[in-house]
Amino acid sequence: MEALRRRLESQVMALTGLSLGQLDLDNPPGDPGLFGPGAAPWQVHRDFPSMMIGGISALMLQMLHPLALAGVWDHSNFRQDMLGRLRRTSQFIAGTTFGSTHDANWLIDKVVGIHRGVTGTAPDGRPYAASDPALLTWVHVAEVSQFLAAHLRYVNPEMPATEQDRYYDEIALIATRLGATQVPRSRAQVTEYLEQQRAELVCDSRCREVVRLLLNAPSPSHLVKPAGQVMIRAGVDLLPSWARAQLGLSPQPAAHYAARALAPVLRWAVRNGSYTRACRRLGLGDA
Repeated sequence: MEALRRRLESQVMALTGLSLGQLDLDNPPGDPGLFGPGAAPWQVHRDFPSMMIGGISALMLQMLHPLALAGVWDHSNFRQDMLGRLRRTSQFIAGTTFGSTHDANWLIDKVVGIHRGVTGTAPDGRPYAASDPALLTWVHVAEVSQFLAAHLRYVNPEMPATEQDRYYDEIALIATRLGATQVPRSRAQVTEYLEQQRAELVCDSRCREVVRLLLNAPSPSHLVKPAGQVMIRAGVDLLPSWARAQLGLSPQPAAHYAARALAPVLRWAVRNGSYTRACRRLGLGDA
């Protein structure tokens, strides 16, 4: 069983940003990073299955914004390297949440620098810039709202409302460091913001192509491909009903229940993920 666990862990970790080998989550000893173990982002982001589902769902939601989609479409190779795109996103989340202060700051500075060069004109004629504070706010809210939704569905449905608000308040640090402004910092503010943004969202042929690519994302091995498909379909099911309808997608209740069954297996297999390494760095074992 241990050999099987190690093999499964190796294959699963190949899906994540840790496989890029650019972060040292074990060092320096005692460094809490930007948040530390008492912060709400540590609690929400610690569970690999829910974060995978939430991240996939967030990407679909983000791409409904024409300017966010234009930046990715024009300046990213995601159509040729979807797995690479997912790994880089995973690396940023893991590093800014659980990494050392140095690595977290390095990742933020790196993304800010990349954003400076991401400019252009969307198909509707509007100019876009990845460094636009309003656009950064959209990307952030779409992401963290789905992370929290996945946490509530798959980890802790009884998470107190005050802790949910604390999560939004604390994780706003990353958005503001990237240049976002007027970042929602509570459940009520996030709900109001998403409702306001709905008039800006569009599902066109390019958006449908991104969704098609996500639904058929490659896997690093045959061993984890079925699990990956479950997680992707569960990400669809996690979307707000209005977003799923706009994307032309159906609810995926079977995937939801399959993900519930699969999650404990993945938690059993993944024993050396970002959260565990950060705890080790702080001398907390795997608290």
